[in-house]
Amino acid sequence: WVSEVMLQQTTVAAVVPFYEKFMLRFPEVQSLADSTLEDVYEHWAGLGYYSRARCLHRAAQIISSQGFPKTAAQLVELPGFGPYTSRAVSSLAFGEKVGVLDGNVIRVLSRFFALKIKWWNASEKNLLQEISDQMALHGDSEKINQGLMDLGATICTPQKPLCLLCPIRAACVANEKNLTESLPLKKPRRQTEVWVWKPLLIQRKKNSSTEIAMLSNDYAPFLKGKMIFPGSIAMQKQKPKSFDLKHSITHHDIYIQIEKSSAKTTQSQTLKKGQWKWISLKDLKKTNPSSLLQKIIQSSQK
Repeated sequence: WVSEVMLQQTTVAAVVPFYEKFMLRFPEVQSLADSTLEDVYEHWAGLGYYSRARCLHRAAQIISSQGFPKTAAQLVELPGFGPYTSRAVSSLAFGEKVGVLDGNVIRVLSRFFALKIKWWNASEKNLLQEISDQMALHGDSEKINQGLMDLGATICTPQKPLCLLCPIRAACVANEKNLTESLPLKKPRRQTEVWVWKPLLIQRKKNSSTEIAMLSNDYAPFLKGKMIFPGSIAMQKQKPKSFDLKHSITHHDIYIQIEKSSAKTTQSQTLKKGQWKWISLKDLKKTNPSSLLQKIIQSSQK
């Protein structure tokens, strides 16, 4: 479960050291459930896509009290368990005869059956899922699923697939019809959005340490629901001429223009009392481990 969640949007080589550290700290579901979210963030820091860590923590709390579901239909009801993760865990851990469908399997099946379909559309993706489910019925589902995933990761690769080494090449329709390079169809790229973020850094000294004001993000389209700096944000057609730093999250190109203020001058501003709270700078990573906030702090101190 943990490895499948970590491997979403991340390569195996990058995940291994994080996985080892994470499992050393949280060796079982109960230890993960009993931990604080800040502790989970601290051991997740550097992997990105922190909603995965939040869902992992919430699901662990449910599992610790209700037990670990063994079927994909039950697992998919838990936070962070989508169609792929639920099937991967149920088949690899519990032997349920269901097929998985990740990017590697989509590529293998699209080429093997020469399917010119828009796999990113729900209805056409369901067709591939049905094929994968049918294949899982013919033998050990754990081995079949891992075999398909490994085939896509090592031989049936996106560019320059190693068809001569493929164990199922003789039956591959794309190989027979010379369609390997054109399949699967390419998903249209989402247009990048330009956002100008003006975070307001409000700091104060308390007990020889520096604290900074933060609030739950209800105004920016990225890092939703997480603690960030107060401020303002707007989408623009072009990047600004001047900015302190740039950061990208998925399809958001974020140009940051840092604004500073003291605690005293902020009291007369529009921030309502109780809307934000003080966080020690040394605890910033525990509150929100995103590298974006670290970059902003470092840039402001130059």
